[in-house]
Amino acid sequence: MNNRRYFYGALLPVLIAGCGGNDTYTAKFLGPLSNKIVFRSDRTGNFDLYAINPDGSGLVDLTNSTEDEFGVDINPAGTGIVFERDLGNEQIFSMNADGSNFQQLTNASANSAQAALKPDATKIAFETDRDGNDEIYLMDPDGSNLVNLTNDPSDDSYPQWSPDGRKIAFASDRGGGYDIYVMNADGSNVVRLTTDGNNNIRPSWSPSGKKIAFRSSRDGNAEIYLMNADGSNQVNLSNNAARDGAPNWSPTGAMIVFDSERDGDREIYIMNADGSFPRRLTLDASEDSSADWGKG
Repeated sequence: MNNRRYFYGALLPVLIAGCGGNDTYTAKFLGPLSNKIVFRSDRTGNFDLYAINPDGSGLVDLTNSTEDEFGVDINPAGTGIVFERDLGNEQIFSMNADGSNFQQLTNASANSAQAALKPDATKIAFETDRDGNDEIYLMDPDGSNLVNLTNDPSDDSYPQWSPDGRKIAFASDRGGGYDIYVMNADGSNVVRLTTDGNNNIRPSWSPSGKKIAFRSSRDGNAEIYLMNADGSNQVNLSNNAARDGAPNWSPTGAMIVFDSERDGDREIYIMNADGSFPRRLTLDASEDSSADWGKG
């Protein structure tokens, strides 16, 4: 779907190379995901979802499956996640942080992806091509009561809720190239925030709701940008010749997690919210990407 891919075993300790040394991890996580960073990695041969601390320590394989998983969103309480699994087409699942209460939420012949939980956890926004093109849908946390929010012939993707749950930011090519838009939570009052059409995707609201980070290729390569929630004052935060993508905010809004190829392969980084002091959290020959930072 779109351009996404440019992007419960035994409790046996395993030695893994990590940032600053070797970390031990178990194949099932036993605590909350509040202030944890969850990302996807193919370090074991297929894409599993992993959790680490914000300093890069404490690596844990959350899913440990034979299928590919990606597109993770940590629930507001930090007790579980929603994510995608590739079953030949992409479907949305949910589970608790310890692997219990595992549920498949979508089950269509079409793809369903990029699930985003409403801040009060009462709804899930996601993208799906079940109508022939990518649209933004809503559903209940159990997968019921599906509603098409966008109803547009173009492709709409990467939905993200505002912190108050009243608006949804998303990417769309309805203007020609991909730009960032925002709409009310019922799909009304669509407003375009970026206008250059240079692959502006993956919006992420700051915890205050005053800023939106996003990925843009307007400078010739993928960079992390920041703008006010009304689209004003767009600035390049990452300013690096390598590809940077998939920004998400820390719980306090002081930092942003993202993935980058600046060291040769894709790794997880964090930086201050003004773009200063970028530092790498993962160090592995595989791809580490698409991170979310647990709130709470």
